[in-house]
Parts: sequence; C-alpha cells; structure tokens
Amino acid sequence: MADPSSYRPKPGQIPDSPGVYKFRDEHGRVIYVGKAKSLRQRLSSYFQDLANLHPRTRTMVTTAAAVEWTVVSTEVEALQLEYSWIKEFDPRFNVKYRDDKSYPSLAVTLNEEFPRVQVMRGAKKKGVRYFGPYAHAWAIRETVDLMLRVFPVRTCSAGVFKRSAQIGRPCLLGYIGKCSAPCVGRVTAEEHRQLAEEFCDFMAGRTGTYLRRLEEQMHEAAEEMEYEKAARLRDDIGALKRAMEKNAVVLADATDADLIAVAEDELEAAVQIFHVRGGRVRGQRGWVTDKVEAVDTAGLVEHALQQLYGEERGDAVPKEVLVPAVPEPAEPVAQWLADRRGSRVDLRIPQRGDKKDLMETVQRNAQQALALHKTKRASDLTTRSRALEEIAEALGLDSAPLRVECFDISHLQGDDVVASMVVFEDGLPRKSEYRRFQIKSFAGQDDVRSMHEVVSRRFRRYLQEKQKTGEWQEEATGAEGVPGATEASAIAGVPGTAGQPIDRPEGPGGPEGPDGPGQGPSGPIDEEGRPKRFAYPPQLVVVDGGKPQVAAAKRALDELGVDDVAVCGLAKRLEEVWLPDEDDPVVLPRSSEGLYLLQRVRDEAHRFAITYQRSKRAKSLKAGPLDTVPGLGDSRKQALLKHFGSVKRLRAATVEQICEVPGVGRKTAETVAAALAGSAPAAPAVNTATGEIIEDEAAGAASSNGGTRP
Repeated sequence: MADPSSYRPKPGQIPDSPGVYKFRDEHGRVIYVGKAKSLRQRLSSYFQDLANLHPRTRTMVTTAAAVEWTVVSTEVEALQLEYSWIKEFDPRFNVKYRDDKSYPSLAVTLNEEFPRVQVMRGAKKKGVRYFGPYAHAWAIRETVDLMLRVFPVRTCSAGVFKRSAQIGRPCLLGYIGKCSAPCVGRVTAEEHRQLAEEFCDFMAGRTGTYLRRLEEQMHEAAEEMEYEKAARLRDDIGALKRAMEKNAVVLADATDADLIAVAEDELEAAVQIFHVRGGRVRGQRGWVTDKVEAVDTAGLVEHALQQLYGEERGDAVPKEVLVPAVPEPAEPVAQWLADRRGSRVDLRIPQRGDKKDLMETVQRNAQQALALHKTKRASDLTTRSRALEEIAEALGLDSAPLRVECFDISHLQGDDVVASMVVFEDGLPRKSEYRRFQIKSFAGQDDVRSMHEVVSRRFRRYLQEKQKTGEWQEEATGAEGVPGATEASAIAGVPGTAGQPIDRPEGPGGPEGPDGPGQGPSGPIDEEGRPKRFAYPPQLVVVDGGKPQVAAAKRALDELGVDDVAVCGLAKRLEEVWLPDEDDPVVLPRSSEGLYLLQRVRDEAHRFAITYQRSKRAKSLKAGPLDTVPGLGDSRKQALLKHFGSVKRLRAATVEQICEVPGVGRKTAETVAAALAGSAPAAPAVNTATGEIIEDEAAGAASSNGGTRP
C-alpha cells in the first residue's frame, strides 16, 4: 500500500486550468482517469487526510504510485479526452458500463449496390442505417416480415444473391412477393435503392404520408374496378399498421429523444435507456455496473452518456436527452453532445407531462433490472457458498455461518418503536422465521437500548427452549446472569411483558411455514409437529448499525451467558463491518460476495422493520375512542354506533341506556361508559369556508371505520 504523500506533486506544479489526469500503480498501469475544470483544485482533494476520503477513493490513492495530467483548452476537450483514455486504458477504478448482453439492431446496408435489410450486432459500420437496438432478434424479424410485403427489399446474404444471379432464378421470397428480386433484374439498382430508402423513412417515423398515399392508390384502384389491386393495397396498409402497432406512440409531435434512468445502491448501479424516435419507442438497452469509484447519480449519468454516444455521430445522437440528474457543470456535456450530433442537443430533467410519465417507466425498468441482477447473483449456489466463506474468514469464525439473524430498529421520531429479526439460511431468506417486536420497556428513541432489549428477548426464548429439553439445566441453576426456569418462564411466557415478542411470521403458511405441510422451517419442532419459535440458534447475529449497536448486542449475549454466537454490525454509511471490542472496522472489498450478502441481510431487516412500523403507525392514526375498550369487538361497536348515531351521543348516554343495545350486557356497558368518560372529546370541526362549527353528528361514520375525525 503506497503513501499518497510519496508521489504528491510539489506546490505550484499543478496548473489551475482544465485537464485530464491519470493515476498509475507501481507497475505503470493506469488505474484511474478523471477530468477537472481546475486540475489544481481536483488533484489537491486527493492528497488530504486519508480518514476524510471516501473508502473507494482511499483505496485508489493508496493503490496508485504516480499521478500525471494533460492540460486542455476547454472542458469539452477534457470530456472527450477522458472518454478516449478510459476506452484505451480500461482503468480498474473507473465506472465502466458493460452490456449484460449483445443488443441486436435492424440494419439497412445503404453502402452496398443492392442494400440489404438484416439483423446486426456489435460495432456500427459506416454507411449502414441502424434502427434499434431491440431487446430480441425475433422482434426485428417479425417487423421485417410485415414490412417486406410493402417494401420488398433484399434480405438474402451475398452468397444466396450471387447464386440466384448465376442460375437466373430468384429465391423463395422473390416468388411470394417479399423480395423485388434485383438478383435476376426484375428491378434496377436505382429502383431497389429507392425501396430501401422508403423502408428507412418508414422506420424513422415518417409513416403518415406513405400510408395516405397507399390509401389514395387503393381508392383509385377500386374506382377503376381493379379490385385485386385494391385488395392487395388494403392488405399492405394493414401490414404496415400492424408493424406500427408494435411500437405505440408514447410522445407526441414525433419526438426524437433518449431517456436514461439509473437505479443504484452502495455497490452497484443499473442503467436503462429507451430510444424514442418519431414519438415511438424504437429500442431499449441496459447495463449493470459496479460502483468502483465515489460517484453520485449525476456522475453515473455522465458516464452513461459517454458510453452511449462516444462512438456516435449525426442522427444517432437525438435532439433531446432526458436524464434523472444533470451532470455538473452541464454546459460541457451538452456541447460535447451537440458536437457529435452537429446541432443543438437538449440535456434536461423532465418535469411534467408525457415525458415525465415515460421517465418513470424507464426508472421502474432500471429498478427491476437491478433487482433481477441481484436475484440471479443471490440464487447461485457457488456464489452463496463463497459469500459465507468470505464472511467466516473476515470475522474469524471457525466455520461458515449457515444461519444468520439480523436485527434492525425502526421508529418515527421516537414513536411506535419496533424491531425486526430476519433469518437467512444457506444465504437465502427464511421468511417463515421472521419475527417482529414491539419495544415497550421504555419510551422514546434509544436505538442502542432497543437493540439490547430485542437481542435479550430473542435469546431468552432460546434459553427457555433449551431448558424444556434439558440442555440448559446446569447453567440455568448455577450460571450467574442466566435466567433460571422460573424467571425465564415469567419473562418469556407472559404475553405483553417486555420479554414476550410479538411474533408474526411474514407471508403464508402459519405453523407449517410457506413450504407446505411437513416442510416447516429448520430447527426443533414440538410434539404436535409445529416449529418451536426461537429454538434454533444462529451462528452469526448481524445488527444494523455501528459500534454502539454491536456493543449492546454483545452485552445482551454476555448477560445471558451465550458465548457461541458471533456478533457483527454493518454501518450503512460506509458499509463497514464492526466487531465487538474492536476500535477499527473490518472493510471488505467492494467486490466481495460476503459484503453483498451482509448488505442483503441488513436491507431485508430494514425493509421488514419499516413495514411493521408503518402498519402500526397507520393503525394508531385510525384508532377511535371505542378501539380502546377492552373486549369490545367490531360487531358490538357497530351496534353501539348504529343505536346512538355518534360517539358524542354514546358518551352522553347512561349505563342503562347503553344496556338497551342488543348484545351489550351491563358489565360491557359499564366498561364502555368508563372508557369514554376517561377519554377527552375531540375538538370540534370547523368549516374553513364559513367559520361555522360543525356538530359531531357524523363522527360515528368515522369511528365505525376505526377512525376519528381530524
């Protein structure tokens, strides 16, 4: 690991002008390329205290052994030179978008004497007109098959074309009318080229004029009683309309635009591009990349623009590029695009209308692409095994943690504090064993104390199960700080106490789990075949947080005498792994499968916790006065509100009057009267238009639905 101060340029050596710089490692290989409006300011930012640098930047500057730069006159030149150097040197610390597959395009070889329509992949060639890219080659072939009826352009290879010319007989397409057969001289080279150009015009979106011309010819043929010709033109028009329907109009005014959306997390980013030509989506492509440098959304967009248009010229660069974030400064990027197109290019964020709606669609595609990428990565058995081995090695475990449990705390400004526990076995989520907790031992916001309580509650239940099976007899009677059988039963067996979690498995299945009868979650089962909750211990406990949360979880385990479960925490900001009693975190490589698995576990715990917290918050907002009455169900609440008309009238009623409601006894009536007497009446509603106080006659309707009037 190199010390950045060993190769730091001397003061005054770095010019204060636009330019491009390269970091090289000890072997002379270029590991990072960047551009700057001011080389002096940018490079100086790399040579500061390492603790202040982003972890990825810190790794880059300590890997480098030298830095060099090239001065240019404008920021546009810097952008172009940066792209050229990234393409030439392929630096390891630069974000590089690589296609996850090869996208086919519809190509018309106008550079040949007899242009050919075909599917093409790879680098674009000069003199060839491209449309797309398309997601699948069969989509191109379906479109071409429909259009060859109207534009019978050659589609055969050079060998087939030459062979047909030699024998003087066209191929099958020539006989069925889907090729004009220039190979045997049915049309001249000029006539065939005109057909190819009309094909290109139609694909480029200039459809209205051609369709109107065909309709006029059809009507003329019908008037002249040339019904066969009219029928053929009618079928041609239908074929073209079906080809057009494959790409519905998404933007009015025949807009030409590319829409770029980015979905990202701490380690990876997915980019999706929709190519809109003539108001229709003509192509789609996407990339997934590792975030190997400290870069925000605007930086990812800039890299995507370089990748997308670095080799393009002319109409391949559209008039409008819509992005989720504009690179700063935007002028050099817009000028670079304009230079490549040969005219102005608008680079902006859509704010309203159809373009904003379409951008949301592109964004959803990007999110789905990132999720699909992660799902494929997580479903691979070899990858999961490697991830568990990397975690064991990084944390110093004796074996791979086959069962991992992660805890997270969620609240809204200190209210409705809840916690979640998610379980991963063999690197996959075990949703039937997810658990949710309510924090009730104290009020307010204290994530550290909450984490201590939740971990204590979970492992008290574990010890209780061990006591039932006789596995913890000696420790239960003699170990200091470990609850005995009586204490554990009192803590873990009484619903509603601090030691009793609110256990609600997510998803289907109940006691049998989501896998069906006899396929419940792994671990011990009771006499009736139901899985014992909390009976199966993890090899690793992960907490969402840093050093304080890890210390709290470890303290909870120590107090209970549990010493065979490892603990770690994953801090969200820098993705650092914290261990108990360690001053410095463990930093896993950004490409580590182990870090990726820990992130998935942490993110799942966060999702599960925040979902529970939001549901509790929603229920508390909808709660009405009658919801606080113990033992009063929905049926009798509805009967009370129907009888009295509103909560206000019910509150004013006597116990005898409440007893008149069918199904309500005197004890229930007394409970209702006491509960309503103890709750303050809601503030009167006010008509904001007139200032008039509205009587609370309609409050019953709100309460009947479980809510109160605001």
